[in-house]
Amino acid sequence: MNRGISFSGTPSEEELEKSPGYPPEEIQRKKKVVIIECIQEIPCNPCEEACKFGAISVGKPITNLPQVDFEKCIGCGQCIAKCPGLAIYLLDYNYNEDDAAISFPYEYYPFPNEGETVNAVDRKGNFVSKGKVIKVSNPKVNECTAVITITFPKQYYKEIRSIERIRGEKNV
Repeated sequence: MNRGISFSGTPSEEELEKSPGYPPEEIQRKKKVVIIECIQEIPCNPCEEACKFGAISVGKPITNLPQVDFEKCIGCGQCIAKCPGLAIYLLDYNYNEDDAAISFPYEYYPFPNEGETVNAVDRKGNFVSKGKVIKVSNPKVNECTAVITITFPKQYYKEIRSIERIRGEKNV
């Protein structure tokens, strides 16, 4: 039983669904959309500053949870690398008929290679499924936070949030 962030270190589904940055399931399945898994009221707003479309707002006080206007969000992902809490993802449920895609922040070396098969993991780092790296982006503007995009079977779209850290050898 996942009792939430104060007990397990990761947010529960209930906590996420109450968060104003977490899109309802129908939006997640409809279009490419940002998912902000920020549920703690801390002084932070880089996501708001990063969004050129005004889709993310924190406002005042700066401890407000980020709110996403899912009609304004175009799924550009510019906010992903700006979050110091590494709590922003970009989900493309409709990547293709069988697979979804997710883009997430990644701050480990070495980076995976495009085309590589990796172990896709959940919020706690537990293996969920195999995934395939389709993009590795690390421009200077990201200040050393790469954004990795992987594809994986659609059935795991609510679970997969990252990949297993590569420790000098390829995932098996």
